[in-house]
Amino acid sequence: MSAFSQSENNSQDSLAARLKIDYLLDFQAIEKDDIQEVINGLNNEQKSIPARYFYDSQGSQLFEDICQLPEYYPTRTEASIIKQYALEIVKQTQAIELVELGSGSSTKTRYFFDAYQQLNIPLYYTPVDVSDSILKTSANQLLADYPQLKIQGKVATYHQALQQLSNNFLGKRIIIFLGSSIGNFNSLKCDRFINQLRSALNSQDYFLLGIDLQKPRKILEAAYNDAQGVTAAFNLNMLQHLNHRFAGNFKLDLFKHEAIYNQTEHQIEMYLISQQAQTVTLSNLNLTIELKKEEKILTEISRKFDLDKMEQYLSDRNLNVIKTYTDARQWFGLLLVQLS
Repeated sequence: MSAFSQSENNSQDSLAARLKIDYLLDFQAIEKDDIQEVINGLNNEQKSIPARYFYDSQGSQLFEDICQLPEYYPTRTEASIIKQYALEIVKQTQAIELVELGSGSSTKTRYFFDAYQQLNIPLYYTPVDVSDSILKTSANQLLADYPQLKIQGKVATYHQALQQLSNNFLGKRIIIFLGSSIGNFNSLKCDRFINQLRSALNSQDYFLLGIDLQKPRKILEAAYNDAQGVTAAFNLNMLQHLNHRFAGNFKLDLFKHEAIYNQTEHQIEMYLISQQAQTVTLSNLNLTIELKKEEKILTEISRKFDLDKMEQYLSDRNLNVIKTYTDARQWFGLLLVQLS
């Protein structure tokens, strides 16, 4: 073996020693829940499809493209806040474990890793994602880029990860939930998530929550109805995903994308609208549905928040907001939280 090959092997061994991945998903249970949720959603008076069906390989790539669109402000706005305040947050929290719910490619989280590296503080990173391929790919790249980092990933749902965290103590931790993903939960699911989150926190731990803030309707609707039609393609691809998964016959050209801002509920609602009366079958589910002309299928909600009301909501659940970080336009907020 050449010296180069030996060095390469040693490097790979070193990376492997710093990476552990726990597989917590019960795929049979998930499959059963997925099927029932699709059946229930398409049989309801207000038809709906679970938002997770956005994310096959094509959908995941389209979402990456959406994040680069000029109209889609959330990703870059949140990233700019994290870039500005990451060092301050790391100094404030002094956490030795960073848990990220819905880690994906961990792009924005790198600003925290840069801060830890600048301060010469070793860090355990616990990314949580339901995609093992995304988690492994991003973890290996992070380990190569940050020599002091150790990763203990979890291929899991938020519920599974939070439940396990409460029984596993590495030291003071910060749990981060970015991208205003909490806005995709309705009020009931939001309450359930916050209760689970609170149970996973110890008294010295922190929670960092990213929320998209209320703003003029014109800005919000433009962000979800981009001029290039990428969000429309992303929404319509959900039907292709269902066709592939359940032997369906959705015809994509018989649907159009629409995203509206519901000012009463303060949420974007994304729909697929049937352009004619039609019958659709998902053979693997033994399911047939009838759609009227202009009938809407709800595919996503994205709630927009008021900072003061969110602080009160968290306070009512024994979570104290230590500090709030926003951009200059106050379009997005990061809330640093501890148990009260």
